[in-house]
Amino acid sequence: MSLRGGPGGTLPPWGFFLSNQTEPAVVVQKAYDWALWIIPKVEKFPKSFKFSIGQSLVTASIELLMNLVDATYQARNAGSLGAAVREVNRIRYLMRLAKDLRVVNLAGHEFAGKAMDEVGRMAGGWLKSTRQRHEADR
Repeated sequence: MSLRGGPGGTLPPWGFFLSNQTEPAVVVQKAYDWALWIIPKVEKFPKSFKFSIGQSLVTASIELLMNLVDATYQARNAGSLGAAVREVNRIRYLMRLAKDLRVVNLAGHEFAGKAMDEVGRMAGGWLKSTRQRHEADR
């Protein structure tokens, strides 16, 4: 599947997901696509930012993906989902910093904001439903 689309032709096509997939599978795929998009972007960061902001972005993105993958395989997954939501917020702040330092252009920052809003909403909703289900089991 090509990662062409959006401004500049290098953004993943977020609308290609099938609607009959379960939410955990969709949010994991979206986090995967995010990591696939941000890692090559970080490689193009200036050296002065690549190993600070850039590496932090890559680490947070991979941790986000791994926490969501872990949550799909756990019956009690609130811890992994909470960690995923924290990583989404870290990525938001790192991208804001990268934009303010002019390492990422406005289109990239807007794309990141929309992507993290979507992943954050999905992970947060999954966390909320998990907590409600576990409270009902008590």
